Amino acid sequence: MSAMFRRVLAGLFVTFLVTAPLRAATLLDLTAGFYRIEAEVAYTDESRQIGLMNRPKMPPGHGMLFVFDRAATHCMWMKNTLLPLSVAFLDDKGRILNIEDMQPQTENNHCATQPAKYALEMNLGWFQSHGIGPGTALGGIERAPAARR
Repeated sequence: MSAMFRRVLAGLFVTFLVTAPLRAATLLDLTAGFYRIEAEVAYTDESRQIGLMNRPKMPPGHGMLFVFDRAATHCMWMKNTLLPLSVAFLDDKGRILNIEDMQPQTENNHCATQPAKYALEMNLGWFQSHGIGPGTALGGIERAPAARR
């Protein structure tokens, strides 16, 4: 590998490290009972399609909130997602409808059992280990940005 190629590659890597946080989605503080969740918000078509793909880990108490343009029986899958997740489907008021556990790098559909306006992905087992289940309302959902194309 030439010295010039290594410098260009290093420059690209540094550019990625510097600009990656700038490309991150909006963050939103949510509550589930007594627990605080720092949620990255996926509210555009592109951010919803990418989701948590290719990320090797997610800190405890963090998640990703998917905001859809309308309530429907949305489904999630785990293609190119490296970490096991639990997803809670939420109605338009932020009330949990159902929770599904999802394994990494699978293409199985995990769907809302009723029309959902939001989906919140957390590390696998987070909802269960915190005693959060269907019927629980998340606080702060009203501050989520509207879905965009």
